[in-house]
Amino acid sequence: MFPIRDAENIQLGMFDKPLPCFGCGIGWFSFLLGFVFPLMWYFSAILYFGKYYNKDPRERSGLAACAIVAILFTIAVVIALLVYLL
Repeated sequence: MFPIRDAENIQLGMFDKPLPCFGCGIGWFSFLLGFVFPLMWYFSAILYFGKYYNKDPRERSGLAACAIVAILFTIAVVIALLVYLL
């Protein structure tokens, strides 16, 4: 089977490939792996703010979720340190 292509719309068959990382994309894979290794959230947040999703827009939601969780994790760590040290 050949992918559907249109001479007028070049991007139609552009995203026929499956996403990397077991088909769920770098963002969602990093989101799940971040619960074991929180540094993965920061790695994905850097990709999100570096506009990595322009290469493949399907990555945007996972990378955005990692950026949000990285911010929440940072706030939680700062509050925990303040409570512990004060």
